[in-house]
Amino acid sequence: MLTLRSSPATPFGRKISMSLGVLGMTEQVTVVNADTLSATDSLREQNPLGKIPTLILEDGEPVFDSRVIIEYLNDRDGRGILIPAAGLARMRVLRQQAVADGLLDASILKVYEGRFRPPEHHVQKWLDHQQGKIDRGLAFAEATLSTPRDGLPHIGEITLACALGYMDFRFAGSWRANHPKLVAWLDHFATRTPAYAATVPR
Repeated sequence: MLTLRSSPATPFGRKISMSLGVLGMTEQVTVVNADTLSATDSLREQNPLGKIPTLILEDGEPVFDSRVIIEYLNDRDGRGILIPAAGLARMRVLRQQAVADGLLDASILKVYEGRFRPPEHHVQKWLDHQQGKIDRGLAFAEATLSTPRDGLPHIGEITLACALGYMDFRFAGSWRANHPKLVAWLDHFATRTPAYAATVPR
């Protein structure tokens, strides 16, 4: 049995949980909540960076971060659903994942600025810098990544759905007004991917 160290609100953990659902592997994994801020949580022994998600294999070997876990799950499944085997198709899926991961990174840094600094110490220049990444990433997704597709989703689509869902969760869907194609794309994704509703952050 695999063990996934994660938490209900983390979008990178959701990325793994949703991928497990898409692959039909959910029953092969036990999810154990992790507290990344606790010095006594065993996560720091399993992953020296103390980050989630971390996947623990049957023999106790840890796998991290989310991109490495996805590569492992794709190989373990063997069907090439999450990541194509080679060529331009593989590059484009991994690029889509990279853009969506970047949206998540910038969004999380904005959340952390509000969570860990008192308001009088917020650095607006830093927040604007992160928002610029978000704005450009969304524009890129709107232009190049938002074509609805049937069939099981690949990791680029899964990660984009996690990023948009996280911005709904943390920023009240503020991205939606200016990105109607992405709104339609996410609606289509949620309809065809039951794992999206099953992994809603809380």
